[in-house]
Amino acid sequence: MNLINRAKSILLSPKTEWAVIEPEQTDVKTLTLNYLLPLALIPAIAGFIGFGLIGQNVLGMHIGSAGYGLRYAIVSLVSTIGGAFLTAYIIDLLAPSFGSEKNFLQSFKLVVYSYTPMMVAGVFLIIPALGILATLAGLYGLYLLYIGLQPMKKTPDDKKTTYFVVSLIVVIIGSVVLSAILSSIFITSGIRY
Repeated sequence: MNLINRAKSILLSPKTEWAVIEPEQTDVKTLTLNYLLPLALIPAIAGFIGFGLIGQNVLGMHIGSAGYGLRYAIVSLVSTIGGAFLTAYIIDLLAPSFGSEKNFLQSFKLVVYSYTPMMVAGVFLIIPALGILATLAGLYGLYLLYIGLQPMKKTPDDKKTTYFVVSLIVVIIGSVVLSAILSSIFITSGIRY
């Protein structure tokens, strides 16, 4: 798997790419190290540059420092990778309730490749004011997740929307908890935003 070709294909022709991804034999470690980590570094490094070196002006005040940029980069990287595992776990846990195949590897592939638009668009964080574009790209990632449910998890068409919505709600709750944990770690260790 070539990272650039895979990212391009999942972004531009996702329906056909899911059919290619589904039978691939890989493992979680390989997928994490060869695809997720390199792409997760894009928003982390761009965030470090944007919030740490360039900064931004808010109400006439300049906000940004190397320390803030470093904290942003660490939280971005940890939350992206941790969020992928958490989301895959939740999707896999809920699978039998929606007539879908319980298979963590397939769930992980589904989530990791669905994160692609958000991670690639993370380059916009170099200019913090453009960071909203990375968030908007995340919406395209939700579309990728939705259309990937059937080929990756063998979800019946009549249960696909419900499975997607329930998974999304549980993932949002899990993400809030993950964010709270990460924030408490940085606050407890004496690092302040």
